[in-house]
Amino acid sequence: MSSSLFLLFLTLSFSNSWANLSSLVDATPSTENFIICIQSNSNNVTSISQLLFTPANASFTPIWQVAVQNTRFLKPSTPKPSVIVTPVDETLIQTALFCAKKHGYEMRIRSGGHDYEGLSYTADVPFVMLDFTNMRSIDIDVVNRTTWVQPGATLGELYYSISQKTDTLYFPGGVCPTVGVGGYVGGGGYGNLVRKYGTAADNVLDVRFMDVNGNIMDRKSMGKDLFWAIRGGGASSFGIVLAWKLRLVPVPEKVTVFILNKTSEEGVTEIFHKYQYVAPTIDRNLHIRTQVFAEYIGNTTKKTIRIMFEGIYQGPRDTLLQLLDEKFPELGVTREICEEIRSIQSTSVFWGFPSSIPTEIHTNRSAIFKLNNKSKSDFLRTPIPISGLRKIWRQLMQNDGAALLMINPFGGRMSDYSETAIPYPHRAGVLLQILKTVNFNGQTSDTTPTSLRRLAWLQSMEEVFTPYVSKNPREAYSNYNDLDFGVGSSNYEEASLWGERYWKRDNFKKLIRIKAKVDPHNFFRRPQSIPVF
Repeated sequence: MSSSLFLLFLTLSFSNSWANLSSLVDATPSTENFIICIQSNSNNVTSISQLLFTPANASFTPIWQVAVQNTRFLKPSTPKPSVIVTPVDETLIQTALFCAKKHGYEMRIRSGGHDYEGLSYTADVPFVMLDFTNMRSIDIDVVNRTTWVQPGATLGELYYSISQKTDTLYFPGGVCPTVGVGGYVGGGGYGNLVRKYGTAADNVLDVRFMDVNGNIMDRKSMGKDLFWAIRGGGASSFGIVLAWKLRLVPVPEKVTVFILNKTSEEGVTEIFHKYQYVAPTIDRNLHIRTQVFAEYIGNTTKKTIRIMFEGIYQGPRDTLLQLLDEKFPELGVTREICEEIRSIQSTSVFWGFPSSIPTEIHTNRSAIFKLNNKSKSDFLRTPIPISGLRKIWRQLMQNDGAALLMINPFGGRMSDYSETAIPYPHRAGVLLQILKTVNFNGQTSDTTPTSLRRLAWLQSMEEVFTPYVSKNPREAYSNYNDLDFGVGSSNYEEASLWGERYWKRDNFKKLIRIKAKVDPHNFFRRPQSIPVF
């Protein structure tokens, strides 16, 4: 039987079976029964067996660990899947979905493994992990400025693939090369081109998507509501993304980048105060990210604030210098620190590599360092006064050197979109997105006394920021999920504590209505997924 006919057969037979599946679900999930189910519904048992892994397999732990991008979850107490499924085609995904439902398993879907709370590869209930490591094809169409990307591909692999075809197109995504495209786009996705081209989800043109009944659909067949929901509402709450069709955007052959550090002694507080006004309103071709650190001055016991200003301009150095001389001369950017490089090289620079590093680094997943941290996000709609900045700096200095603030300006193209255009709502009026992070470097876990002090410091920093950030709701970015907001989902009042922070009320209520239609029994669930009441 040809693969296409076999897939059609599965679709028809599974759709009929699912109607009465609830009465057949195992009371207690069984790994053996799940494996038997997979094999009995597959036309090549030998090849299928090479794509399934249980704790009895020697390669189970390495496969689980390799894409755990936040190493604080690499500990024996972290709950692991009963089975890891690593499909190479859509047929096995469909079979795994059917068998997980039949045998009482929940399912977690892992693209790149960067979710901040580890929700794609851990759970407190028996679960099957669908790992897209083998489904990472990228098809670039330079003429039509589009690409089809499977969910297991990383942003780095996407950028490298584009760069092998052209230097005048790129994708408006983030700068971390190992982030998986599947989950990243589903949650919104921002990066250095956000002020010029919007979020990653704003640049989705089409999708291949599997619903809870195993049906495969595209933008047209799924309807406008579901297509709206999966672009920023967390696609894994609704089904399984099999591939995204993305818009590639024009960029110059060479962009200009600069990195500049300023300290308190150099007037950085006043410079950053002005940055809040300039960065969100300046020419859309310029994006200036900042990172804020507290560190000792030389070998002394006195601390200072250092802010790293990282700029990327979609154009030549001379034009950038003229722009900054007019709009932000206090920053002090000079010709000597500006470098004209390809877009893919700029991604290297923003991830901390020199521009000269071979661009193949973006395809080498093992060469990219992993994180070991806890983070919280905020959105700023009103500039913080200098008095407020000084309070934040004082709090930062109380940390033991394990903290940083990472700040990205919005405005530009982001202000053109309605906050209901897609579920991602952080649009007009947002000046800056702020990420507050503590790491657990040097600690054996996130529960040592030192780690707990760092977590307590992070919560204190949340309180320091409270008067200055967005309110009603205090907005947060859903791709930076934070279980400290709560996980209750038995009614709207409980779920709104986290849901309105990520999506705001109108969008969250719409997501709930769509979820009830496409997954009424809430199979696709995890903490802070779109609920069904």
